[in-house]
Amino acid sequence: MALLEIEGLTKQFGGLLALGGVDFHIEEGEIVSVIGPNGAGKTTFFNTISGMFPPDEGEILFDGRDVAGLTPDQITKRGIARTFQNVRLFPNMTVLENIMVAQHSRTHKGVFSALFQTPGFRKEEQEIRDRARDVLGFFGTRLIGYRFDQPAFMLSYANRRRLEIARAMGTQPRLLLLDEPTAGMNPRETAELTGLIRKLRDERGFTIVVIEHEMKVVRDVSDRVVVLDHGVQIAEGSYDEVSTNEDVIEAYLGRPAESH
Repeated sequence: MALLEIEGLTKQFGGLLALGGVDFHIEEGEIVSVIGPNGAGKTTFFNTISGMFPPDEGEILFDGRDVAGLTPDQITKRGIARTFQNVRLFPNMTVLENIMVAQHSRTHKGVFSALFQTPGFRKEEQEIRDRARDVLGFFGTRLIGYRFDQPAFMLSYANRRRLEIARAMGTQPRLLLLDEPTAGMNPRETAELTGLIRKLRDERGFTIVVIEHEMKVVRDVSDRVVVLDHGVQIAEGSYDEVSTNEDVIEAYLGRPAESH
């Protein structure tokens, strides 16, 4: 059974059909890229999976259980985490606090324990802190040391991108949805993050769906590539298969003019 299996996913906004019956699956341990021209429905696809929008029709099975229509916090608890095309951090919290707060979907101690600082609460809080340090350590020197106590707004753009991935990791997911993780990065930063995406799977065991415009990233990280155009899947396969597909080329470059 696929870790995530989607059938007939449909979402409409007024008269605009954003997703027109998308079928999709990803096996545990895979990295699958979702590509397509602007307006293809890629971010709506993520928003629907992650609970930002309820689907109008279709089934979203995660680990065999239907999650369609659940709220974002419920979906996070099930084991799906995401990043956003535009970075959404808690800017005035420290780097460490951004990861710690992400873990509260996994905590068990209640308000009473927090108010009275019970031994159980202090133990759980220390475990959360240690796990946050471990997650940040995955990014090497970029987010550790003195940066633990630095407010998120003080980070460089590239490090804010890394921190958002780290925060998603902090929810202890099985599936990561990365929405254009290299957007706005220079070639060196893009190459570094490309390597990190592979390490997320190879070293940390995450299953990953990536929305990405940078085709070099798609080529270097993907086990499979799925192409959307106007909310409909038009191709699926390896990077080489998809990049030479005539429907895909037409979607990106337009229909060639007919000779007269």
